[in-house]
Amino acid sequence: MVRPLKQRVLKGNPSVFYFKPQGIPLRFLEEVILASDEFEAIRLYDCDNLDQITAAKQMGISQPTFARILQRAYKKIAQAIVCGKAIRIENF
Repeated sequence: MVRPLKQRVLKGNPSVFYFKPQGIPLRFLEEVILASDEFEAIRLYDCDNLDQITAAKQMGISQPTFARILQRAYKKIAQAIVCGKAIRIENF
C-alpha cells in the first residue's frame, strides 16, 4: 500500500498560470503541468534564496522530499523549454 502524501504548506500564489513560447497559439502546444508544491519549491529555493533545509521546513516536509520535488520541477521546466511546450501552473 502506498503511503499517503503529507500535507504541504503552500504560501506563494502565482500571478500567472501559463507560460508559453512566443508566436504559437496555446491550442497548438502540448503543456507541462507544474504542480503547486513544485511551484512553491522553486519559489522558496530560487526566488527567496533559502537553502533546502529551511525551505523544506517552511513547506512542512523533509529535505530529501523537498529535493525530489525540486528535481521534478526542474525536469518539467527543462522539458518545456527544450521541446517548446507550454507550462501550466496548477491552482493552489
